[in-house]
Amino acid sequence: MPRTAPRLARMLACAAVPAMLVAGCSSDSGDKDPKDDASKSATTSPSPTVAPAKFAKLPEVCKTLPKKMVEDLVPHAKDEKGKTLPSANINESASCLWSGLDGFQYRQLTVSLKLFPSDVGLGTGDKRAAAYAKQQVQKAGTADGAKGAKTGATSGIGDEAQAVATTTKKDGDEFKNETVVSRTANVVVTVEYRGAGYEDAKPPKPEDLAKGAQQATKQVVLKAADANGAVAPDEGATGGDTGDGKTDEKTDEKADDAKNGDKADGGKGARPAGD
Repeated sequence: MPRTAPRLARMLACAAVPAMLVAGCSSDSGDKDPKDDASKSATTSPSPTVAPAKFAKLPEVCKTLPKKMVEDLVPHAKDEKGKTLPSANINESASCLWSGLDGFQYRQLTVSLKLFPSDVGLGTGDKRAAAYAKQQVQKAGTADGAKGAKTGATSGIGDEAQAVATTTKKDGDEFKNETVVSRTANVVVTVEYRGAGYEDAKPPKPEDLAKGAQQATKQVVLKAADANGAVAPDEGATGGDTGDGKTDEKTDEKADDAKNGDKADGGKGARPAGD
């Protein structure tokens, strides 16, 4: 009996050791805060990014076309400087209108600009602009009850361009319409050129309207690039009149100098072409 008690005590002591170790391990694991892992995961995950837009601002819309081009496309325009149309935010969208009546020939020209900045949730400015350009093309084909819409790609204007030709009627007069929608980086340029012949006068030829609308669009694309200190796609530097209405500011300055020289010489000097 005396020997049995010490042996039992030793057995109980050995059995108690593993239990204590297990309890200690359980206590250590319980001290760990799950928020620590979440915090580490949050700090190591990269923030979503999107490529920055190429253009940050729009040019002054009513100054995108030179005076000579306006005179050619809209003879006897009511306001050669154009009429600025209302806009909720002129930094993101702007439009200018020219209209005029030459005898019985009516012409109307509208230039619209739309800027799309890059947005993490919405995508790059280019992607957003491309989606809007498609919407503008679809709209042009049905606007004002247009009929017989003919749509086709137009090369050499911005990054991409589509032309839409339609016919509409208003107050018994037939209007021929040409719309060119061009995307240059994250800016969309929409040029609407339309005309009609009143009092049984013939309406303008669709090919003439198409040519004029494309010339105007090219000029506006250049101005969008100039406003941001960039070079428009496939355009490069221009010098003087290129035959499609694009002019160089230096050339205009030379013309002004020549005019001033004529005045100083009493009108004896040769006048610049086009005056």
